[in-house]
Amino acid sequence: MKKIVLPLAALVLVACKKEEEKAALYPEIKKSPEEVTLELGKEVFDGKGMCYSCHKPDQKVIGPSIADIAKIYKEKDASITDFLTEKSGPIVDPTQYSVMKTNFAITKNLPEEELKALETYILSFSKK
Repeated sequence: MKKIVLPLAALVLVACKKEEEKAALYPEIKKSPEEVTLELGKEVFDGKGMCYSCHKPDQKVIGPSIADIAKIYKEKDASITDFLTEKSGPIVDPTQYSVMKTNFAITKNLPEEELKALETYILSFSKK
């Protein structure tokens, strides 16, 4: 029994030591609430929001660029969240509204936190 326990204990000590060394080499970096919100917004934009398929940062593809959206929404002090939940109409490119409308099935079901994060992410592209 001692023959099994001793090597096992040594193995556990070595494994713990390596984890401590990793933690010292790669300390956890705390993110600000703004950074966390921007990351969540980008995650929604590039993921389940499906926004990336029609919108690019500085180029009109199917829909307007993210920079154009951010600029116009900031200038008009409008709510992207309201638009994505159909509480307000289009203000950037009304001619593309019918295309965008198909995505409301996705955006209307996003949790409030994700909608706000998505809005924050999009507005971060404005030139201020």
